[in-house]
Amino acid sequence: MPDSSRPHNPSNRAPRSIKYVLMLGALAALPALTTDMYLPSLPAVEADLHTTQTAAQLTLSGTLVGAGVGQLVIGPFSDRFGRRLPLVIGISLHVAISLLCSMTPNIETLTGLRVLQGFFNAAAAVVALAVIRDRFVGSAAAQLLSRLMLVIGVAPLLAPTVGQAIAGAWNWRAVFYALALIGVVLVAIVLGFMPETLPGDRRSPGNPRHVAGAYWSLLRDRHFMALAVIPGLGLALIMSYVVGSPFVFQNEYGLTAQQFALVFALNGAALVLSAQLNAALVRKFPPVRLLRTALLVQLGLALLLLTVVATGAGGALGLVAALWLVLSAQGMIPANASVLALHNYGHMAGTAAAVIGALQSGVAGLVSPLVGVLGGTSLSMAGVMTGSCALAVMVLALGTPAYRNGGWPEHAGRDDGQRVGAED
Repeated sequence: MPDSSRPHNPSNRAPRSIKYVLMLGALAALPALTTDMYLPSLPAVEADLHTTQTAAQLTLSGTLVGAGVGQLVIGPFSDRFGRRLPLVIGISLHVAISLLCSMTPNIETLTGLRVLQGFFNAAAAVVALAVIRDRFVGSAAAQLLSRLMLVIGVAPLLAPTVGQAIAGAWNWRAVFYALALIGVVLVAIVLGFMPETLPGDRRSPGNPRHVAGAYWSLLRDRHFMALAVIPGLGLALIMSYVVGSPFVFQNEYGLTAQQFALVFALNGAALVLSAQLNAALVRKFPPVRLLRTALLVQLGLALLLLTVVATGAGGALGLVAALWLVLSAQGMIPANASVLALHNYGHMAGTAAAVIGALQSGVAGLVSPLVGVLGGTSLSMAGVMTGSCALAVMVLALGTPAYRNGGWPEHAGRDDGQRVGAED
């Protein structure tokens, strides 16, 4: 009997094929594209469907909610039926729902369709992460995830601009035609180039009792849960910046729309560059060491951001510089946390990846609205970002031994199948 805790044909070297990285990156980026391409169309949706700003924004929140629930369903489905089938079904339904969104007559229908769209295209993100765990462990997996950030990071850099161009040339409904076309291309790529990474003898039974047992085992593993929530707090930090920065920079600091777009792209580059730095560093240092260091550094930089905002030091330029530094640390956190969380769960990588993804959507969806609740100012944005950083450090410190007695042993996360998240 094969050891189900280890990946099929495990490798301690990340793939060198650019095509492989681009394929998984494109899949993982689909949910982000679905959100970011649509973002500039919110005012047009509000006007065309004769609704309110709050109702229009709910079409974004609905996508996050759908994604969170979808990942919890699709993860076990992929452990039962393999990785390719959920991808083909999920992305195909994404295509169909995108076309329905383009024809929606009212905001209520659009909101419901966006929830479904988030539910089904969650298959892309869940399966991409599960495929990595099927084939790689430890530093190799962290390196590959960091490389994927180069592809995924392009979404927030270019997607709003592309979405604005499409909506400007035609209208907001055309954005959904573009999303449908992207889905068609991804289905073709999966069918033509993506091999099945979960062989039949390693698939789970998939009955409700087994699925419930799998989720219960994950919920009881405090190390896994601590590591799984850290990417969610990271996304909460990013989304707090995303939802707050347009109002902060344009209303509070007086930047034009073009200047804000430049700032947004510059800060997006910080995420991409730091992820590539992480890909290089995991060759020399265990993921757990990089994770615990990056979280502390980010907390210090977030406190600097809070100070800059509270004192007004440097004006808009000071704010941009401080934000860039905070975001530059983020690229070194989610890949290492996810790899450590998944390390012991190769036998149910889809289910474990679903929990990580659902926590990302759920935590970000709960935390980021606090920016508006607290006033939508630069101080509230910086405060929520700093709070997210502080919570991440506390979760790692209290939920794992990372900061106790020198942390996990130095071999934690290396590529020999060593268990790194087992209970003490």
